[in-house]
Amino acid sequence: MISAGLQKAIDHLTIHDVYVRDQVASCMGEFDPKYASEIERLTIQQMHLVKQATVAALDDESQLLRVFVRLGVRWVDPEEENEALSVKAVIEAEFIAEYQMTATLEQACIDEFCLKNASYHVWPYWRELLSNQCARMHLPRLMLPAVQLAHNRHQPADE
Repeated sequence: MISAGLQKAIDHLTIHDVYVRDQVASCMGEFDPKYASEIERLTIQQMHLVKQATVAALDDESQLLRVFVRLGVRWVDPEEENEALSVKAVIEAEFIAEYQMTATLEQACIDEFCLKNASYHVWPYWRELLSNQCARMHLPRLMLPAVQLAHNRHQPADE
């Protein structure tokens, strides 16, 4: 079951846009994934962070919730003791998910929505960006799983 606050946010927020705000894709030092013999031993580390959210007034009546989500993957050599030198390649992106607000929401509702739902809207865009960037950089193909929402709509206690 989801909380009443989260359900209220879901009911009053409509996805408006998802786009990339910032992107980094690089190989470190002399690492060249196309010819790297050590590529099979590299491990993959992932990052996922809901960075911030802001509410912007579009005009006198409408508001927009903007959620900043940072995602990343890096390829690391587990045999290298120096952490800075162990990182061989990085792909990171910051997305903004924008939602039209149809009612004013309490901050607790917004916070719960941002932490529990916004990433579901960003995830397909991240999967596509990561898959394409891996191919362009000759990094091992990474296929992230599709993420799906459980459809557990909040039910009042008397139902």
